[in-house]
Amino acid sequence: MKVATSVLVFCVAALLSLGLVMLYSSSMGRNGAPYPLMQTVWGVVGIALAAGLAGLDYAHLKKISVPLYLVAVVLLAAVLVPSIGVKAGGARRWFELGGQSFQPSELAKLAVIILLAHYVERHPRRVPTFKGGLVIPGVLVGIVLALIFLEPDWGTTLVLAAVSGTMLLVAGVRWRYLVPIGLAAGAGLTLALLQNPVRLQRLLSWLNLEQTKDGTGYQAWQAMLALGSGGLTGAGLGDGVQKYGYVPAHQTDFIFAIMGEELGLICTLGVLVAFVSIVLCGVYVAWRARDPFGMLLATGSTFLIGLQAFVNIGVVTSALPNKGLPLPFISRGGSNLLFMLLCVGLLLSVARHSARPQAADLPLADLDGEPAPQPS
Repeated sequence: MKVATSVLVFCVAALLSLGLVMLYSSSMGRNGAPYPLMQTVWGVVGIALAAGLAGLDYAHLKKISVPLYLVAVVLLAAVLVPSIGVKAGGARRWFELGGQSFQPSELAKLAVIILLAHYVERHPRRVPTFKGGLVIPGVLVGIVLALIFLEPDWGTTLVLAAVSGTMLLVAGVRWRYLVPIGLAAGAGLTLALLQNPVRLQRLLSWLNLEQTKDGTGYQAWQAMLALGSGGLTGAGLGDGVQKYGYVPAHQTDFIFAIMGEELGLICTLGVLVAFVSIVLCGVYVAWRARDPFGMLLATGSTFLIGLQAFVNIGVVTSALPNKGLPLPFISRGGSNLLFMLLCVGLLLSVARHSARPQAADLPLADLDGEPAPQPS
């Protein structure tokens, strides 16, 4: 377990450091831009909270699972109110707090993970049934997904739905219950897509990127140019040109493209290796958890980080349609960084209180209380 947690902390620290460096580089040309400083402040706060969470027994989270979920639902509903939520880019997803924006959907991700883990532990016999394993959790998760979908934030909706489904499968929900629901959700999403010209154009642009590079596909095309121009070692830190108005959202959703342009394929592959390592460490922590609650907390936190990174990198490399999701630990965004670090704190807490070693793994001195005889 020590190796897993050491690798986890090292990878997260490396990604955080790289994110600050790239955010500083991508802010060049914007005199007085406060982004690197504010990201550092959010990072320090997040690290402090994650360290505190790692030092606590995660079992205490059971006491706040329902209140935290209710707070998340209230905030998601409040952000939709025009006089409360801030509207930007056609979506209403943020609160403005002291000059800083806060995205309640980030809190909702963590709240859903904790609530599902607590529900499964309290009702293990209900999980294999249709009502207990799908209907009740489905209603709880569905309320949150519906509110996020209305913002609209389709990317977060899909990621949280996938993470919730993964947790339920790990908990023991039968495939035959989830597959019809997944197909129905896919049909509903397709219908909603057909009724939304903007997102439909994004999808069609993704299928014909070169033909739409001067219109809907401009952002994705410029990101591909940035990645391609970086080559193996990149143009050099700070020497990229795509950040000067060519790649929109180059500090948030598309910072991976700037990274590829300035630091090259070696850096981007290193980022991929870091995220894969985080997922593998998280899976190991979940496997060694002392109880179902810890196992599901670790599972949800791990797949939330991994899936969000997978979607972001997939979008930037045009492997997936354009969808606004930040790259964990790297993209600008205080609330996302804060809650991603809290997920890491959860993993460390579960690891710290993991199951004890099996008898076969213990030295002889621990089995019978006497030291093992030393060879002469």
